[in-house]
Amino acid sequence: MIISKTPFRISFVGGGTDLGAFYRATPGAVMSTAIDKYMFITVNRLSSYFDYKIRVSYRKTELVRRIEEIRHPIVREALKLLELDGGIEIHSMADVPSQTGLGSSSSFTVGLLNALHAFKNEYASAEQLAREACRIEIELLKEPIGKQDQYIAAYGGLRQITFNSDESVYVEPVICAPEIREALFSHLLIFFTGWTRSASKILRGQRRDTTRKIEVLKRMRDMVPKASAVLTAGKNLHELGRLLHANWVLKRELAGGITNPGIDACYEKAMAAGALGGKLLGAGGGGFLLFYVEPQNQGRVRRALHDLLEIKIGYEPQGSRIIYIGE
Repeated sequence: MIISKTPFRISFVGGGTDLGAFYRATPGAVMSTAIDKYMFITVNRLSSYFDYKIRVSYRKTELVRRIEEIRHPIVREALKLLELDGGIEIHSMADVPSQTGLGSSSSFTVGLLNALHAFKNEYASAEQLAREACRIEIELLKEPIGKQDQYIAAYGGLRQITFNSDESVYVEPVICAPEIREALFSHLLIFFTGWTRSASKILRGQRRDTTRKIEVLKRMRDMVPKASAVLTAGKNLHELGRLLHANWVLKRELAGGITNPGIDACYEKAMAAGALGGKLLGAGGGGFLLFYVEPQNQGRVRRALHDLLEIKIGYEPQGSRIIYIGE
């Protein structure tokens, strides 16, 4: 039995510039961090006693004899990519629901690939996992998504990630003292809006409008080195809150469906209660709202959003890893 553990993520600034429609014209960049919420994938050898060759359990259970019969697209393509044709069972568990803006789909893909490589007695580097996950999701399944989620899930930590027109990706740590990183997380509040959504429709519209929105996206990308510099300097952390707000104002211009009146109302309540800035995580339309709030104002923000579920998050320094190998 193999078990992989892969972190989810929150993205601060630059989201949308990791789409090929943008970075093939001009480099994209994001600043993201892995968090202590995880996707767990279990891979086990399936006994020959069963009359099926592959068992896949997620919110459904599939019992099939051939890879082509698997309905879960990521599992099907991962097994094909790694040339595993049967005698295997796969289970997934997650700390938070899917389609909520924390990168769960890519964490699933990266974690699955990591576990399958280990099942084959192979080591896969973070770079290999990220590249293979991008190949499955973007090239093979034609999902209209970017590359940041696969890379932060594979590498972990607090990162500045650059996307180049030749398809290369540079992953660099954001250099900051541990106490500054702790201070950053102590200023972050995250609330679940109660809505889940598929990012694909929103991202298709955003991809279609990229050429028309290129200057907006450049302004979002250019916030990334500014945000990294704030953390590296370790002074005036409140500037990060203001960058989050500026990024959110620009993001709302990218495509229809990114926000809605309910989300806007929650955001405005938090800002009126003392948040310095925030954003909706992921493509938009639902999921989690992230806010940067000075400690003295956090109680007011919580009271203003008392009807939303708050989740606690912490920093995760590692990317996807194998946490168990057994019989």
